[in-house]
Amino acid sequence: MKKNSKASGSVRLLRVGETIRHALSDILSRDGIHDPDLYGVSITVTEADVSPDLRNAIIYVQPLGGENSDVIVSALNKASGFLRGQLGKLVHIKYLPKLTFALDKSFDVAGRMNEVFSDPKVRQDLEKNMGNEETEN
Repeated sequence: MKKNSKASGSVRLLRVGETIRHALSDILSRDGIHDPDLYGVSITVTEADVSPDLRNAIIYVQPLGGENSDVIVSALNKASGFLRGQLGKLVHIKYLPKLTFALDKSFDVAGRMNEVFSDPKVRQDLEKNMGNEETEN
């Protein structure tokens, strides 16, 4: 029985995280933050990772184009109190988590993997392995 309650807890955390992610996306798209570092910047909220006690959330963001990402993440962390207040108007949960913003580096990793797979030497090895699999079948 304990296994099911843990599984349902993780589903709940995912649901709360996704609700927070959507709400923050709406808030950030309105340009309601009066910070020159955030003015006119398009920010994608890629994930909201909520702690099991719902007291803290790490919000992963990626600025459009990836430019000035450190400045933007810093500005979002400075505005986290304001954003939390705005979030409280849209999301109704028992505990509204403390927001910490972090840069989502998964796009960089995916780009690097794409570069590696595009390398002629790697492609040659991949094509060679694909040929071996076809002859085995």
